[in-house]
Amino acid sequence: MAYLGQYYRTYALDFWGFGESGKKRETYAVQDFVSLVDQFMSQLGIGKAPLVGHSMGGTVSLAVAIQYPERVSKVVVVGSPIAGSSLALPLKAAGYRAIAFMLFNMMGLFRFGMRAASPFICRDPRFPDMMDRDLTSTTVQSFLRSIASLRRTDLRPMLNEIKIPVLGMYGDKDNIVHPQQWKPLSVGVEQNRIERFPKAGHFIMMDNPEPFMQKLKLFLDEESPTT
Repeated sequence: MAYLGQYYRTYALDFWGFGESGKKRETYAVQDFVSLVDQFMSQLGIGKAPLVGHSMGGTVSLAVAIQYPERVSKVVVVGSPIAGSSLALPLKAAGYRAIAFMLFNMMGLFRFGMRAASPFICRDPRFPDMMDRDLTSTTVQSFLRSIASLRRTDLRPMLNEIKIPVLGMYGDKDNIVHPQQWKPLSVGVEQNRIERFPKAGHFIMMDNPEPFMQKLKLFLDEESPTT
């Protein structure tokens, strides 16, 4: 955001149940977050804009482009699952109630385990602290229900409805989402561009920040073809 903020007005949106957003809801499904983006843009008077989403945020961004096409001029997905079945097995397992509650009831051990696993997820030394802050600002219900919903999501049958440019950015070493989730985009979205990062994992913006920002800005700067 600091980089893109030099050229664009940028907004960061925390989904319900995460970060600084409210955590007293009945549901935390992907569809709830799609509606949240629409409401957020409406409240701020943003008629149409590019959406950039990492992981589940990219899945939601694509779903917004499908359900509210008038809202979206371009979409960028970063390490995002197009089909929830592409999530790593431990993450899919965390979408089951018993496992999610066990993890959160042993939060100290869970956080220790995440710190130990951090070097295998992202090379940036800031990542363990970032992940720790995220975990402490997330509730068990939002974690459980959002992952469970994401696991059941499959956008592949609707991708051909997207008539705007889509950039898919994927790290070949991603061990959170299958690194070949760019393939459904290349097949299903007519105006697609795929950027692969051979040495990056799930957090490309931290593993390869400079090429990531350059490719992202280049895509945002380009004029969209008339449809």
